[in-house]
Amino acid sequence: MMNYTYGKGEYENWIVSETEFSPDTLGKCESIMYLGNGYMGLRSVTEEPYLKEVRNLFVNGTFNKFGEGEVTELPNLADVSRIDLRIDGERFSLEIGNTENYIRQLNLKEAELIRQFDWTSPKGKTLRFRFRRFVSLDNLHLIGMKMEIENGNEPVTISFDSGIDGRMTNSGTQHFLEGEKRIFDKRFIQLLQHTTESKIDIVMNAAHKVLVNDTELKNPLMNIDRRKIWLTFEAELAPGDKLEMEKLTTVYTSIDRPFSEKGTTLQKLREVALQDLKTSLDIGYDELFQKHVQAWKERVWNRYNLHIQTKDGFDLLSLRFAIYHLTAMAPAHDERMGIGAKALSGEGYKGHSFWDTEIFILPFFIYTNPRVARSLLTYRYLGLEGARKKAKENDYEGAMYPWEAAWPSDGEVTPVWGAVDIVTGKQTRIWSGYIEQHITADIAFAVYQYYQITGDQDFMDQYGYEMVFDTAKFWASRLEWNEEHGRYHINDVIGPDEYKEHVNNNAFTNYMAHFNMKLAINYYEELKRNHSPILNRLNEKLNLDKAYSLWLDRSEKIYLPEPNENFVIPQDDTYLQLKEIDLTKYKQSKKVGTLFLDYNLEQVNQMQVTKQADVLVLFYLLNQVEPFFNEEVKRANFHYYEPRTLHDSSLSLSTHAILANDLGDTQLAYSLFRRAAEIDLGPFMHSSDHGIHAASIGGIWQAAVCGFAGIRLEGDRLSIHPKLPDHWEELTFTIYWKDEPVSIKITKYRLTIRTKGEKEIPLTVFGERHVCQGELEISYLSK
Repeated sequence: MMNYTYGKGEYENWIVSETEFSPDTLGKCESIMYLGNGYMGLRSVTEEPYLKEVRNLFVNGTFNKFGEGEVTELPNLADVSRIDLRIDGERFSLEIGNTENYIRQLNLKEAELIRQFDWTSPKGKTLRFRFRRFVSLDNLHLIGMKMEIENGNEPVTISFDSGIDGRMTNSGTQHFLEGEKRIFDKRFIQLLQHTTESKIDIVMNAAHKVLVNDTELKNPLMNIDRRKIWLTFEAELAPGDKLEMEKLTTVYTSIDRPFSEKGTTLQKLREVALQDLKTSLDIGYDELFQKHVQAWKERVWNRYNLHIQTKDGFDLLSLRFAIYHLTAMAPAHDERMGIGAKALSGEGYKGHSFWDTEIFILPFFIYTNPRVARSLLTYRYLGLEGARKKAKENDYEGAMYPWEAAWPSDGEVTPVWGAVDIVTGKQTRIWSGYIEQHITADIAFAVYQYYQITGDQDFMDQYGYEMVFDTAKFWASRLEWNEEHGRYHINDVIGPDEYKEHVNNNAFTNYMAHFNMKLAINYYEELKRNHSPILNRLNEKLNLDKAYSLWLDRSEKIYLPEPNENFVIPQDDTYLQLKEIDLTKYKQSKKVGTLFLDYNLEQVNQMQVTKQADVLVLFYLLNQVEPFFNEEVKRANFHYYEPRTLHDSSLSLSTHAILANDLGDTQLAYSLFRRAAEIDLGPFMHSSDHGIHAASIGGIWQAAVCGFAGIRLEGDRLSIHPKLPDHWEELTFTIYWKDEPVSIKITKYRLTIRTKGEKEIPLTVFGERHVCQGELEISYLSK
């Protein structure tokens, strides 16, 4: 059972708690309480093992392909979290004996996992357990663990095994060759792993410090077995005695910078990794933890400065939860790496990156941490190699971005087969990697959004222009001329609504392709006027003069579905003619995908039912470029598509929340925001078994800041149009505009904007133009 009210004092609305232990619902807390720092993610599994546990430790970028017929995935590294405890020689488990005062908590403020409980053995012996764990934001290679056991009423013998277990798999797939195992000085454990296909070396070191009543236990029993290395400790505890264990682990790989540079040997990597562990052990758990806490304070909480005065503390907790996870998932240290759909919290989607990053996650970083945003977009620039390869394989020009991406140069890594077809009993074909192509334009939009908000000309000169030009070349080659209608179509695609496969003229895809080509035209003309050397360089590489003439012609002739007599834009050529069914039970279901208990995908393809926001996300994006769609059209489409949308994708709810707020239905907007927050934080205990919903977490922040606060890009201006929920008294946060920090405070009656520098920031507030330099205060009681 989840509880969010345990935080008191300075920790109020900072604590995510599980208050009952259940061996059948382990996955949720393993995922939502996972610990990460962008370099690695450690699933928050219990120390003692259980049948339904999933032990995962991932290091970003270490992709490996097990064999032919499989796709590359983030491999599950050796486990360091398991501790095999024995009480008087018998295996310790919460499935036996009696447990009281159980609680497992993630402290978002300090990024620490804590678990504690009182336990009485079957023989009546009482013990108090407390476990702590963190993945350091101060030292990206460091994992810290601490265990405390206090004895109660009778003498007891405690023994436990702890080390590094390389027998981990990804759902049965072993990605590593067995490497060398060593124990130095009866204390420092080292395991080497080597990926089977990508040839990446992993060096893991661990060390323990075990005390009984402040006296250190030495000379543990040393053990080495196949793919496993560990130490065994044993102690006799009298009533009132206390055992403490500190375990520190360092994780290094051969793709880490600077070790990925030529000339770096495995031996050098081993030496650096081991020395880091020795230095950390000298410092000790408590001081290392305080360094970690300080890093979170300075780099995260003080920077983003987000706070709500609200009658419902869950809203504030959910936004802090979002910022915590956005920090834990982002590889700020290395632009060669992206963000997986499950972040680093589980094996779902194999660590692959989708359009989730650009549309749902990236805006948080563009507005609040442009350096990280630039890194994530540079990852896509490095992915041009794979995108060009995919385009060529499909007989197109330019760059055709993969639907699922791993290492930048890998290209398309979407699996071919998925879940069962309930009608045929066969595996369902996954068409996304072949025909869900809108991601190419989504990435171009992200470049546009980043440039408009940050003004980062250096990024554009080095990377951005080339990305936009090459993606526009793809769309120009992708268009199909329809002689009957005298225009270009885009046929046989999947739009954001993945319940509609092999459709023609998906509105989102067509409009975004048009945007991509028009953006390329604008950038080409701008460079020709003002930066001809850059244009000449790119022209020589990409033959832009020829491409430019094609963009001019084809962007004017592409079919853009227009509103019908009811102001509804058809999602695709056939959607409005499909049959309608009663969706009530599916919309009310607490589980996603229940539609597929009654129908297969082929049948769903013939119904007016939508998986996620499609036309509506188009409104949200393109109205940041120019006023493509007026409120009448937005309102008509919202009221048409919302009843037909099951929100079976976690990406959907936040966009609907933002659009509902734009249309003045703040109550519905808040309801949708709350549902988005409850995808991971809600009471359903199997919602996050395979990992957190990274895009939804980015959407939670967007629903609050871009929705309720009304922060939006409007051409070359920052637009602010706040509409707070009824029970929110105040919302404050900090964003960046053209590298200038902007502090924003919103109440029911007043908007206050403060800047630190001397730059003038052009604003649109409630449709009126303003300039802020220093401070601007606007009252809007009458709005």
